[in-house]
Amino acid sequence: NNEESIYYWAYKNNIPVYSPALTDGSIGDMIYFHTYKNPGFILDLVEDIRNMNNEAVYAKHTGLIILGGGLIKHHICNANLFRNGADYAVYVNTAQEFDGSDSGARPDEA
Repeated sequence: NNEESIYYWAYKNNIPVYSPALTDGSIGDMIYFHTYKNPGFILDLVEDIRNMNNEAVYAKHTGLIILGGGLIKHHICNANLFRNGADYAVYVNTAQEFDGSDSGARPDEA
């Protein structure tokens, strides 16, 4: 019940909070697809990845504001990839494009 906590306000406003580290990358995608053929498969991480991907897939429009890069940027961009990309994106990070990482990738590449 700490009103200074971001999680307090997320809970109060019914805003989901995800921690996608274990499902980063292709394994998360495979788990996501697997759950449609095996709906009885229960794992909290699977429910998180399904919810996050479905929020993007079924949204009328999506926009991204990403502070930093790496795992979080990858997950949010990947979820939007299932809907052919986000409508808007703002990235703020110090990553370089030249190394080929997702963190430094342009919106059309990430």
